[in-house]
Amino acid sequence: MESGEIPLLVGHFGVGKTDIIREIARETNRELIILVLSQMEPGDLIGLPSRQDDKTVFLEPDWWPKNNQTILFLDEINRSHRSIRNAIMQLLVDKRIHNHILPEGTWIVASMNPPDEEYDQVDLITDPAFLSRFFILEITPDLEEWLKWAQKNDIPNEIIKFIEKNPEFLYSSNHISLKTTIKPSPRSWHKLGNVFKKLSDEEKKIFGYQLASGILGPEAAKIFTENLFLNIPTANQLLLEGIIPEKLELHEANSIILRIIDFFSNLDEENAKKLHEKAEIIAGNLIKFSNSVPKDSFFSLVRLLSELSNENGYKGKLCDKILEKISY
Repeated sequence: MESGEIPLLVGHFGVGKTDIIREIARETNRELIILVLSQMEPGDLIGLPSRQDDKTVFLEPDWWPKNNQTILFLDEINRSHRSIRNAIMQLLVDKRIHNHILPEGTWIVASMNPPDEEYDQVDLITDPAFLSRFFILEITPDLEEWLKWAQKNDIPNEIIKFIEKNPEFLYSSNHISLKTTIKPSPRSWHKLGNVFKKLSDEEKKIFGYQLASGILGPEAAKIFTENLFLNIPTANQLLLEGIIPEKLELHEANSIILRIIDFFSNLDEENAKKLHEKAEIIAGNLIKFSNSVPKDSFFSLVRLLSELSNENGYKGKLCDKILEKISY
């Protein structure tokens, strides 16, 4: 929030989303304004219309922040009516609604429950333009953190002891899913840059993947953070330049395999035609690479090449030629 970006906390009921924001407000000495969007109508959000100098203006709603030391918490965002979500889009983008402008420095944060069958009247938000205004953080309780919190907040000892022995009763373990795909865009890279400017190198190592995943999606975030913290080559570097590390940890080897699989899966005809002439080089580098990774991991790549070799066009020809060279 300090970077000017807007977190969207996604988690099941009772996991502490509101408590987290209350604690941040206390630690930063900011006023906290909570808007339960599911209970609001457009007039509550934008203010009522009034006449002034022969023009229609909107009166400032009573909740509107009065100073810049404020956190505006938009709760239950996917329980709100579509008209409310349309109205807050301007708030998310321009930090204003009609003629009302937020004090500079106001922090905005939102929250929602995952859109699954456990929750009544929860909309599935799939609009990428809307979701791209946030960086998404999945909130799941951690046993050790909860035990510390419970002791600090005077939870009876018999409850603490029970949860310590029976952690499966702390919360619903149902997986959190937005049922939509977050994908990278120029906007999301800009948002991630704003967030990373506020982090130390150590904080990037600890929180980098989680933050990047909520902005770029897990696939792009994984490759991005690996490029930051692991010295492993790209698919292009390995296949065409023969850059192959001598020693690879298992997770590093599997990461490279996934990169190569993505490379071939997403290869278009134009680039496949260019690479067809370099099939022998690619095959030679793959053979060298096979000596540095587990056999079952490498066979997953071979199986993919075998499947793709059945496709029409240069992509199929390229994969077929690589397989032919590998099998020698």
